[in-house]
Amino acid sequence: MNNRVAILYDRLDGPESSPDQRDVLFQAQAVAGALRELGYAPYDLPVSMDFGAFLHSLRSDPPLFTFNLMESIEGQGRLIHLAPCLLDALGIPYTGCGTDALYTTSNKLLAKRKLQGAGILTPHFFSMDDLQSPEARVKGTFIIKSVWEHASIGIGDDSVVAVKRGTRLLQEMQRRLRTLGGECFAETYIQGREFNLSLLAAHNGPEVLPPAEIRFDDYPRGKRHMVCYRAKWDEDSFEYRHTPRRFTFLPADAPLLERLKKLSRECWDLFGLRGYARVDFRVDREGRPWILEINTNPCLSPDAGFAAAADRAGITFSQMIATILQAMNRGAAERRNPIPLRRAHGMKGHRLPCFASDASTTI
Repeated sequence: MNNRVAILYDRLDGPESSPDQRDVLFQAQAVAGALRELGYAPYDLPVSMDFGAFLHSLRSDPPLFTFNLMESIEGQGRLIHLAPCLLDALGIPYTGCGTDALYTTSNKLLAKRKLQGAGILTPHFFSMDDLQSPEARVKGTFIIKSVWEHASIGIGDDSVVAVKRGTRLLQEMQRRLRTLGGECFAETYIQGREFNLSLLAAHNGPEVLPPAEIRFDDYPRGKRHMVCYRAKWDEDSFEYRHTPRRFTFLPADAPLLERLKKLSRECWDLFGLRGYARVDFRVDREGRPWILEINTNPCLSPDAGFAAAADRAGITFSQMIATILQAMNRGAAERRNPIPLRRAHGMKGHRLPCFASDASTTI
């Protein structure tokens, strides 16, 4: 019986790869260990723009399914959906969100317009095309971000700018294009608290794992509170050491946390998500939650936020991976192509552990 599983990720460019790119190797190693524990035979399948070689590998010796860790192709986040699109064409199942959801959420402008259309708060934004219009009224404080890239690529202290004119904002965006993947936008900077909520598919819809808040401990006066690139990837930086996540909250936060959970589920339905995902929020000083981003392929490294939220819910890493496989199999069954999932010793059918809705709230 075929039990081979291809783990897909972006082919790295040797030692010149950036820390955020190299992190996928840690993800692949951890996922491979869990898959072996579940009785599969995983192997790495790095993906490049040589799609002919990719298709030949899949056609010549098809895996049972693929575990999708693609965050980019040759470092370009705008290509994140291409490997799943090819898998769809070949009829090979893969974990996580589908092609449409990956594309729509990776293009942050499309995602924000879809949120606005659904009446869900997301910070007001301008594309570079918007600022070409003489009718654009621009005044305020904005953060300039990449349209396509994730992992806080290109985000630093100078990413937040205060402007009074659209021409000035456009100049600032043009100056940053190279470091932001060639396409960027500006959104209103929300001063406040930052949360991320991880979602894991269950039999009756997504389970929202315990909410996490990113703290900005001992930030000096005037330093913007944001999860910049250094905060995620430079372990020696001030930002990395002073942005811990927490899962414990005061009872007064309970209504806010429930609101964040409700919005996260609405995003799951709105974008047609499956498997697992994460929703990032800012909560302003009036207590209003604003959705910054929907991440349809969040990092699965054991020390990253998604695995930490699962652990907080009492879900081991292997159980988390097994649950992601179950979600994939339910989708395959709906398409009349179920996958014979294995039951590893001690996994109890890979059932998702239950946890109390207020498990993340303590005094």
